[in-house]
Amino acid sequence: MAKKKSQFPTYKGRPLVRVGNDLYYGNMDEKYVVRLQVKSTKTVNDLEVAEKVTVQLMCTDPEIPPRKQIVKSSEKTGLYNAMDIGEIWLRRALDADKKD
Repeated sequence: MAKKKSQFPTYKGRPLVRVGNDLYYGNMDEKYVVRLQVKSTKTVNDLEVAEKVTVQLMCTDPEIPPRKQIVKSSEKTGLYNAMDIGEIWLRRALDADKKD
């Protein structure tokens, strides 16, 4: 059976969705996702790139109040660093959830 083609770009096998200056990484059907908020940008060779990015590991349970959905939070310099730590947090959280 062929794999279903995702309608979103993926990073390391998980969907990556952009909404304005926010990026959501992960599958909303799973218990956790990562939210990346671009707080500031800079221009490099006529290209606008993220400078300060807030990373948040969030629970996707709609029954939990929005402020309590945030499990971990950090601020990183650059989108690559933010994606790197976000992917690690998400993988560990989902792996720990499978063990429970």
